[in-house]
Amino acid sequence: PYGLLNFRSMRLSLEPSSQLTAHKRINMKTKVLKTILLLISIAACNLKTAYTQKNNFQKIEGINYSEVTITDSFWLPKIHDVAKNALSVCVYQSEVATPRIRNFEKVAAADGQKHEGIYYDDSDVYKALEAIAYSLHTVPDAKLEAKADEWIDKIAAAQLEDGYLNTFYTLEGLENRWTDMERHEAYCAGHLIEAAIAYYEATGKRALLDVAIRLADHLDAALRQAGKPWVAGHQEIELALVKLSRTTDNSKYLDLAEWFLEQRGHGHGVGKIWDEWKDPGYAQDALPVKEQTEITGHAVRAMYMYTGIADIAAITEDQAYIETMLKVWEDVVHRNTYVTGGIGAGRHNEGFDRDFILPNEEAYCETCAAVGMVFWNQRMNWLTGEAKYMDVLERSLYNSALDGISLDGKQFFYPNPLASSGQHQRKDWFGTACCPSNISRLISSLGNYIYGKSDDGIWINLFVGSSTKLTIAETTINISLETPYPMGNAIKVLIDPERTVEVDVHLRLPGWSGNEAMPGDLYFFTDRSAETPTLLLNGNPVEYEVSQGYAVISRRWAPGSKLTWVLPMKPRLVKSRDEVEDNHNKVALQYGPLVYCFEDADNAIGAEKISISSRAKFQIEPSTILDEPILSLTTNMGDGNKIEAIPYYTWCNRGSNGMRVWIPVN
Repeated sequence: PYGLLNFRSMRLSLEPSSQLTAHKRINMKTKVLKTILLLISIAACNLKTAYTQKNNFQKIEGINYSEVTITDSFWLPKIHDVAKNALSVCVYQSEVATPRIRNFEKVAAADGQKHEGIYYDDSDVYKALEAIAYSLHTVPDAKLEAKADEWIDKIAAAQLEDGYLNTFYTLEGLENRWTDMERHEAYCAGHLIEAAIAYYEATGKRALLDVAIRLADHLDAALRQAGKPWVAGHQEIELALVKLSRTTDNSKYLDLAEWFLEQRGHGHGVGKIWDEWKDPGYAQDALPVKEQTEITGHAVRAMYMYTGIADIAAITEDQAYIETMLKVWEDVVHRNTYVTGGIGAGRHNEGFDRDFILPNEEAYCETCAAVGMVFWNQRMNWLTGEAKYMDVLERSLYNSALDGISLDGKQFFYPNPLASSGQHQRKDWFGTACCPSNISRLISSLGNYIYGKSDDGIWINLFVGSSTKLTIAETTINISLETPYPMGNAIKVLIDPERTVEVDVHLRLPGWSGNEAMPGDLYFFTDRSAETPTLLLNGNPVEYEVSQGYAVISRRWAPGSKLTWVLPMKPRLVKSRDEVEDNHNKVALQYGPLVYCFEDADNAIGAEKISISSRAKFQIEPSTILDEPILSLTTNMGDGNKIEAIPYYTWCNRGSNGMRVWIPVN
């Protein structure tokens, strides 16, 4: 959309001639420069035409966070907490408590200092910058922006002349760069690219974007060579390059992203994963991408890779990629996802085990993996136009991902278990600190996930108080949402075009509002509900069609049209398939999109002693945890003891204590 061209690396060299006057030499240089610029301009126009022609296979075009204003009573305080507290933690930890920023300064100093910390620490700085970019849109902060600019100057100063940028190898020995595929060089580059694009969109400043373009050009020149395979041990670069390709309108970066994918599954891996562990499946490298049908290995790496594949498939319409996505997604969601939307059961590999192996107290469910589930399911929704992907996204977002940050935004979870005997606690930071900045960038970028559009349609995917402005059929349409969701079930939608316009409005019909606890049959409600959502237009009932999980209203919309979408929302018990051994004779509790848990802090008998009837009815009671307004769910056990459940994302904010999501049925 920005049509950027990078002239920074261009060099014009004309040897002075004694036969030419200074004036003639200047004129010659000017003519040559004009010719070069003209050729570049023509090439850019041709490239843009060719690239645009194969773009937009996807059914839905996402609306960028920079075009959305969040006003939501549930999410806006969390965005402010990230801006005020979580990002302050990231800044302090990056430049004071740890040597992350100091490593960039050492590179610029070029005086032989050694690298401190872990070889992938650069990525945490980039993710923090990306979170800052998103945050500045909703919560402007001149001091925070100045800090980001200061960091960007230090990052730019650490970039080498050939575009390479990685503090570990620059300080420890450039002769070893690009020799160990597991050392996260491409992963760090990917996070820098994402940060650069976000910061450019938020501020209009392109200093970091210039750095990112030079780094991407270096990747292309250094790695994409005939007979020189390269497998990125930790994926991320693929989805980042697709973003860069769209931002610069340069298909070279799309081609490079696809090249990275095509390296996988051919036995080319070099590094600990392949040489020491003998486990290419850990990095989704056991089979070529287009032959993969089952989920394997490290959960975060998988999510980033499949997000990139979905991005590429949406542009190239590669049916083999699409088939891979559909098969792997089904394996993940139908057999390997927790009721909280968390993934990656195994602590040993931070990833996937055998199908249906979903232990609760030993669950890993890394915060970053839940963030990755949000990314991937968003892209699958864009690709297919199906609401079931947003159902999974919403489950991961409101439960396993949101659980990764404390209610005040100052502490974090790395794993997100579904049961605890008191051994789990939130922490200020981690040695491997990917999760704090990752959950911060997700919450700050919430505007990316609410709306979508097509040539003739508006798509409302998440029920978050907000507003945006779309252009469809050459008509500007103002849209706003007002809702107490997830604390309430009414969503008010204002459709306000500048003039009457014919357009389809797609309102997501959440599976949980009917009889589908989650897509697939891994989890199901113990009761059947005959209730259906109610839709009003300007106060009067209006009919709608159901298509691919959306309520579709096709009509001509006059300025000031008001929809009210009322979803059936009540506490419901959930069971899982018998193959999930940890959940035998147990139920979980869900209210709207929120999964609930029982915590010792609310139950004198202790969470581990709670059991309920399969016909238990829960009462809804407004309450608070610290300063967080919640709805607690209460009932009585058979012995008369009152028990109370709270939203899963709020647990362990009052100290370490016992907790259970799955409760025995008595």
